[in-house]
Amino acid sequence: MKELLFGRNAVYESLRAGRRQAFRLLVAEGVQGKGRLAEILALCASRKVVVERVPRARLDRVNPGHQGVALETSGYPYGALPDLLEFARHSTSPPLFLILDTLQDPQNLGTLLRTAEAVGVNGVLLPFKQTVTVTPAVVNASSGASEHLLIAQSNLAQAISAFQEANVWVVGLDSGADTQTPEQVHLGGSLALVVGGEGGGMRPLVRRSCDQLLRLPMQGKVESLNAAVAGSIALYLAWQGRRNQVDR
Repeated sequence: MKELLFGRNAVYESLRAGRRQAFRLLVAEGVQGKGRLAEILALCASRKVVVERVPRARLDRVNPGHQGVALETSGYPYGALPDLLEFARHSTSPPLFLILDTLQDPQNLGTLLRTAEAVGVNGVLLPFKQTVTVTPAVVNASSGASEHLLIAQSNLAQAISAFQEANVWVVGLDSGADTQTPEQVHLGGSLALVVGGEGGGMRPLVRRSCDQLLRLPMQGKVESLNAAVAGSIALYLAWQGRRNQVDR
């Protein structure tokens, strides 16, 4: 199944990652080949991707945020849960995984994938159903970070059990009464962080499957953070915890 990725960073990172088959590049008429677009054109030349100049209105129909460019590609190359487990079992350093339970907003998923790539997450897990997947809108929202990540889909409760059998500590992000603060949660070893959906958070079975539940202390007047912000903060806490382990 073919897709049209849009936005200069999304297109550039997809070409740079080289995990998808690229069929043709659509460039708006009148757009100058400078900066990031020049880099995109160079990558297309090296991979022998056809470049077509098209009316801007044609790209507007793809998405108004196209930035003058769209890339026709194959679908997103999902991995599989065994790939993540294999990495967990054989990695020389403690792995870090991100599990996302029924996110619905493409912007939230894109933001979390961008943060995950920035902090060195080794794999991302999505459920089979009731979730947004890696669509062109998500690739754009992640600024192309999705193209460099290993992302798989699985039954999350079963996947969590498999992670635990591989000695990966599973921490769910939650705001309930039975949760613990970052100082009380070990984030420095082999870790899978679970972030729930925008409305109800983690589903009950996923929540019960976690080894620990982490809450982010709030000092202001607002009661909560959205999934993307809270998940990004927790990912950076995990990244900091791992750095502290290395420095000791």
